[in-house]
Amino acid sequence: MSPGSQVPPLPERIGPFRVLQLLGEGGMGVVYEAEETGPVRRRVALKVVRAGLDSREIVSRFEAERQALAVMNHPGIARVLHAGTTEAGQPYFAMELVRGLPITQFCDTHRLSIPQRLELFIAVCHAVQHAHQKGVIHRDLKPSNVLVIDQDGTAQPKIIDFGIAKALGHQLTESTLVTLGGQTVGTAAYMSPEQADPAGMDVDTRADIYSLGVMLYELLVGQLPLEPGDVGVHLFLARLASGETNPPTPSVKLMAAQKRADLVAHARRTDTDHLRRDLRGDLDWIVMKAMDPDRARRYETANGLAHDLVRYLASEPVQARPPSARYRVSKFVQRHRAGVTAAGLIAAAIISGAVLATVGFVRATRAERVAAQEAAAAQQVTGFLVDLFRISNPDEARGNSLTAREILDRGARNVATGLSGQPLLQARLMHTLGTVYEALGLYGPARPLLEEALRVRERDLGPDDPSVAETLTALGDVARAKGDFGEADSAYRRALAIREAAFGFEHVEVATSLAALAALRVKQGRTTEAESLYAQVVPLDEKVRSPEDPRSLGNLRNLAVVYWNQGRYAEAEPLFRRVLALQERSLPLDHPDLAGSLNNLGGLHWMLGHYGDALGYYERARPIFEKTLGPSHPTVAGIYNNLGETYWKLQRYREAEPLFRRALAIKDSVLSPGHPSIAVTLNGLAGLLRDQGRFTEAEPLYRRALEIREALGRTSRETAETLRDYAELLRRAGRAGEAARLAERAAPPP
Repeated sequence: MSPGSQVPPLPERIGPFRVLQLLGEGGMGVVYEAEETGPVRRRVALKVVRAGLDSREIVSRFEAERQALAVMNHPGIARVLHAGTTEAGQPYFAMELVRGLPITQFCDTHRLSIPQRLELFIAVCHAVQHAHQKGVIHRDLKPSNVLVIDQDGTAQPKIIDFGIAKALGHQLTESTLVTLGGQTVGTAAYMSPEQADPAGMDVDTRADIYSLGVMLYELLVGQLPLEPGDVGVHLFLARLASGETNPPTPSVKLMAAQKRADLVAHARRTDTDHLRRDLRGDLDWIVMKAMDPDRARRYETANGLAHDLVRYLASEPVQARPPSARYRVSKFVQRHRAGVTAAGLIAAAIISGAVLATVGFVRATRAERVAAQEAAAAQQVTGFLVDLFRISNPDEARGNSLTAREILDRGARNVATGLSGQPLLQARLMHTLGTVYEALGLYGPARPLLEEALRVRERDLGPDDPSVAETLTALGDVARAKGDFGEADSAYRRALAIREAAFGFEHVEVATSLAALAALRVKQGRTTEAESLYAQVVPLDEKVRSPEDPRSLGNLRNLAVVYWNQGRYAEAEPLFRRVLALQERSLPLDHPDLAGSLNNLGGLHWMLGHYGDALGYYERARPIFEKTLGPSHPTVAGIYNNLGETYWKLQRYREAEPLFRRALAIKDSVLSPGHPSIAVTLNGLAGLLRDQGRFTEAEPLYRRALEIREALGRTSRETAETLRDYAELLRRAGRAGEAARLAERAAPPP
């Protein structure tokens, strides 16, 4: 049970703050979510500076800087609230808690167009301008320090860590330049030439302008202008300080990245040719002016950069570009396109009048032909279905009791020949049969049917037809269920692009694609992205679906799962209960969606340590899943696993073990060998055996669980859970040295 994974031990308190959970780690140190316990109770982000820095000097420097920070009051700047040192002498800073995504990640997750990205970036410029007017320079602007949140349906950027760079002086810069292995990250790539100059040129607000230019470059083309890792950090900094980097313009960078260009354009709701045309010209000029190595030629202020972007969006001449008569005329035409093209439109209308008469005749002829084709198709479908269900006739069955699976298999065999004259109807039935197999957890036979349906639809309808998106989504569902997350992501994103182009952004099919991507992000453990996607899906559901629509309720329930995975139990439980109440009113009492909500509530109570309550919910869900999904469905395996974990916690070991083993057998038979869900059951079964002293049986299970989790790149909670549990087994078995090494691997890096 993934949400049941243990979390690493955290410090209980730091200064006047109670630590709640780990938010992340970086070059500077560790960031926790914490709650202030003083007279003002509020949630904060608590950044603890990495050990080894001069604590007294840093805190003293920061206290002086905080006086300047205190006068800033802007919605785009996260406030720094407090500074101090831990008992171990490490400096910490308490900041406004911002639950958002880095600006580049937010834009890509939401597939913001170029104008939308520019509007968001303009808001960042205004926030930077506010700080500069108060005499505060950031010195470390980069996407991870510009988070974007959804505020009342509007994207709101929040700049974090203002003033901390100065408080830490050069030590912050040095600590964030390289990681293990000498690979450069973050700061070096966004640093201005004057910051890289060893002569220590005085840094002013234009250093932040340069960093803004690098971020704008990345927002436009999805890449940095230059990668420090290509030449090594020291050579990169030397070239940067001397002004010899000579990065390509954004449009040239896009042309050079041929393999990635289509993906970059797709993330910006356009194609490669249109994106290149959008970048070439004004945007190239604006970005390169902001990034000019000579700070005297950069924009003087952040507002200057913002105003040029506003002029670009309004099709007005930009200051970054040298003026010419031809350039100004072209801008006039863009601003007054309707008036300039009016005469052409009138002429086109006259010509089109003659054309429409011909089109009407052609459409009438085509409608007659389509009607005849549909009549023939209906007859073929009728014949196919009659033949399919003839298998249940006593003369055909000869006394045998036939299952729905046998009828489904017969349909899958016959569909290839039964409608050979109607390839699109053939594809429709293949799609339907494939989705039924997927719903039954039979991913092997589902995939070839869906792939053939996709091939036919692409061939006969074109690659951008909504029917293609329908089958892509079904293939994504199969890939997601099997744990092939990269394949699922590609299918879902393509389906979303097709549906948005066909229907616009407020359509039920678009909501379906967004929800599928959100569910994938939950599986990947990327809960912040999932929450952001569900924040789009739920309001869209309210517009296009009824409140009791199973899909709307499913999306609400999945949002609650996101809260649960984030440890926000107080927000998750009422949402789970609301969904369950609506389902009990609108669905049969044996519906699998209702069982899903019972299962979720069981998991929530399990996390809270209410194992008796959890057991009650799980036992209500179990017979519904078994009845409606069959004995070999992955969801049935999930409820067996959850029951096994609950009986284990209640020390009812004899009842727990067969449930774990049945869950593992099902998962091994239907999921990919490296599926993370298999590791969940392996870890639970190993823990059960360990607690009974059956160390020899438990150890290979821990090894296999660890292999799966490390292969998936899970270097935080899940992998650490298995390392700690495995270390406990070794400790109990008297292998203290091995246990200590595993426990050390489980600990977060310093």
